[in-house]
Amino acid sequence: MSKGFCIFAENFLFVLERHIILEDIDPVVFYGVGNAHLQMIKALYPKLRIVARDNVLRVIGDEQMLDTFEKQVEQMRLHVLKYNNITEQDILDIIKGNPTENDAVKDVVVYNISGKPIKSRGANQQRLVDMFEENDMIFAVGPAGTGKTYLSIALAVKYLKEKRARKIILSRPAVEAGEKLGFLPGDMKDKIDPYLQPLYDAMEDMMPTVKLQDLMEKHIIQIAPLAFMRGRTLSDAVVILDEAQNTTAAQIKMFLTRMGWNTKMIITGDMTQVDLPRDVKSGLRVAMHILKDIEGIAFVEFNKKDIVRNKLVSRIVDAYEEYDRLHPEITKKYGVS
Repeated sequence: MSKGFCIFAENFLFVLERHIILEDIDPVVFYGVGNAHLQMIKALYPKLRIVARDNVLRVIGDEQMLDTFEKQVEQMRLHVLKYNNITEQDILDIIKGNPTENDAVKDVVVYNISGKPIKSRGANQQRLVDMFEENDMIFAVGPAGTGKTYLSIALAVKYLKEKRARKIILSRPAVEAGEKLGFLPGDMKDKIDPYLQPLYDAMEDMMPTVKLQDLMEKHIIQIAPLAFMRGRTLSDAVVILDEAQNTTAAQIKMFLTRMGWNTKMIITGDMTQVDLPRDVKSGLRVAMHILKDIEGIAFVEFNKKDIVRNKLVSRIVDAYEEYDRLHPEITKKYGVS
């Protein structure tokens, strides 16, 4: 938080003016709906003159009171940065020096835009969290609905907020799942965006829209198809490749070798949902076989017991597995699974 100082006389008393910048947060969240939080803060500091403009607070008053105010505003800013929201009760607790209610929640990765904790659900999700801290590259593989992508993005957001990474890069191969890319309406961006929508959805659940748009405009958060990774060196970043089962061996090798300094990579995929042509082997399977004994690379395998979506998803997975067992010749010929 940066600030400006100015000393001047008012009725023969010296007062200070400071400019407090609300960095890394959406000021709309800080000020509240209809500036309700701002009005409450002003009421709690009647001896200070407080004027807000965009993300800057211009505050005038005596030095001692300004020091206290500045420390408490920083606590409020950090609260918004961590929880993506702040309530009137939170503001009162901070000013009174009481711990906020959310401080009691343990093992949280990040908080969503509603202030609810995002944390591991089950042993394999916790293993992913642990392996992310201990390794630079993690393969997280398993069926749909196990939270692989969502938790991976939460870990990336955590690193960005803690300034342990300077950017987040999310990627997916643009492979048709029964529909042809060329027949989609619009320009190239319009054609590609549907493939990346699940990544947008996860990010929007963890960051206020205005803040997310700002970070994307500054290229701090980048969401792009796999083909756009060629020729790049990805440093000081958390990089996630989603749906990696739909990469070829050459594509995933290209992606993995983009890794630069101070970078962590998470590669997610589901080997039961390969949309490649039948004569093309999944690059994810090839990479996992080749890299299985490399130091610094970890593997987390999810199963149907880890599914955290609607309970019907588990039943659907079970039904397809049973069909594959009973009709292997049909599965092999028509690719039912």
